[in-house]
Amino acid sequence: MIGSVDLAISIFYILGIVTIGLWAGIKHNKKIEDADVAGEYFLAGKTLRWPVIGLALFATNISCVHLVSLAQSGFDTGLLNGNFEWMAIFTLILLAVFFAPFYIKSGVSTLPDFLEKRYDRSSRDWLAIVSVVSAVIIHISFSLLAGGIVLKTLFGVDMYTSIVVISIITAIYTVIGGLRAVVVTESIQTIVLLAGAIIMSVAAYLKMGGWEPMVKVLQDNNQMDKLSMMRPHGDSSGMPWYAVFLGYPIIGIWYWCADQTIVQRVLGAKDETHARLGPLFCGFIKILPVFIFVMPGLFAYTLSQAGHLDISSLTTTAAGSTSTDTKGIYTVMITQLLPNGLMGIVVAALLSGLMSQISGALNSISTMVSYDIYQRYKPETNEQKLVKVGKISAGIALLVSLSLLPLLNNYESIFNGLNDIIAHIAPPITCVFLLGIFWKKASAISAKYTLWLGSAMGIVVFAINKLFPASIIGHIPFMMMAFYLFCFCVFIQIGLSYMFPVKHTAESQKLYWRSPLDPLRIKGSTGFGNYKTISLLLLVLMAFLFYTFR
Repeated sequence: MIGSVDLAISIFYILGIVTIGLWAGIKHNKKIEDADVAGEYFLAGKTLRWPVIGLALFATNISCVHLVSLAQSGFDTGLLNGNFEWMAIFTLILLAVFFAPFYIKSGVSTLPDFLEKRYDRSSRDWLAIVSVVSAVIIHISFSLLAGGIVLKTLFGVDMYTSIVVISIITAIYTVIGGLRAVVVTESIQTIVLLAGAIIMSVAAYLKMGGWEPMVKVLQDNNQMDKLSMMRPHGDSSGMPWYAVFLGYPIIGIWYWCADQTIVQRVLGAKDETHARLGPLFCGFIKILPVFIFVMPGLFAYTLSQAGHLDISSLTTTAAGSTSTDTKGIYTVMITQLLPNGLMGIVVAALLSGLMSQISGALNSISTMVSYDIYQRYKPETNEQKLVKVGKISAGIALLVSLSLLPLLNNYESIFNGLNDIIAHIAPPITCVFLLGIFWKKASAISAKYTLWLGSAMGIVVFAINKLFPASIIGHIPFMMMAFYLFCFCVFIQIGLSYMFPVKHTAESQKLYWRSPLDPLRIKGSTGFGNYKTISLLLLVLMAFLFYTFR
């Protein structure tokens, strides 16, 4: 439980964010014409610059799920799940170099809209539905679950009560202010989140006495593999090195390049240059989570083994057996390693992650429901009505997300549960987007049936996995399952594209690369700000980091 000073800091932070969000959204909305209402509300008038885009991308990605579950994974398996953070950098480069130019060139407001321009209306409708559902489950429900666990431990408040209060507060400035309010608050929240995570990392490091004492504890407990990110075949984690390199791109390309909640910040870019530099800037920030989110969990493990961290509050005894629920390890670290005042800052960081994730997802849901579903059937709808529909849909999505919490809480690991669901959703969408921009023969009919059959197969496999965990399918790690499902989808789309050849429109002719080298022929800005220079620097840096922690 935290004290009154830290509680005051947390409350002051929440009130400050709400005030800034409302001010940013309302002030800007007063300046616009009625004809621009929807564009400003959902996409900030397409005026966002690369620093804001990069910070907002990171803030939308990082939530309480990451702070809580990555610390849990660091405690349980070491640096292994850091792969999700560093592999994301490669997909951010893909977004900047290959995807963003088409998104900006086509002038779309949503990614389902892009699919309609590249394929047809059926693909747009299906992606809109799947994207809304995934945003509700992945971006909101799991974040709320992680936030509820933290708030219950720290404040002693009922989990669902605290979640409802934070959700309502976040929804107020998100619904009223639109994307402008979201990106402004997300930029602030990113800074606060990073500051809080760094404070926790330094506190754990100092308590342990440095790197060498940690290594000695790992050696004494025969746990040196916790320092390795590349595990051998047969590793008990189910994530050997080849599963990371085969499975993550399927998950990552969907998440970073084809998920509306994330890419909406890029769609609001001022121009193609800012749309490219924003994701690359985010790529540099994504280097940090391994050191400030995962590493503290590893320090917590060694501290507990050395007797410097009491985790008895996480231990329960039932039917004569003792078990430890490590979901709450981050809150244990907050209360035992930090002095008064600093605890309040770290709690503010946790709230930053929770609120930014919710606000980003709600804004994306409202955008897709308005443009891709409501306007689809009522094309004569005016701008003000679209905004109203978006606000209502955001409220409904929040209620549905809250109702799913008891079901999702059954996962032993929040982070693994999150990625398990993504692994069964992502493959058909990743396939359709990749083939769509790299293969001119990808046809509309093939895309439609790939989305339908691929999604159906994902649901069937997921159900079998949960109902019959001892089956062959139940023994396949989710990363490899994502790869196998992707191969199934590629087979379907290529086969159907030859059976039903593509019939390009004047618009779709412009929305695929004639050659994978074409993007690199675009000159871009001069100097260090050139996207090719920055991309190469990121690639070299990541090769060094993976080699170091192999």
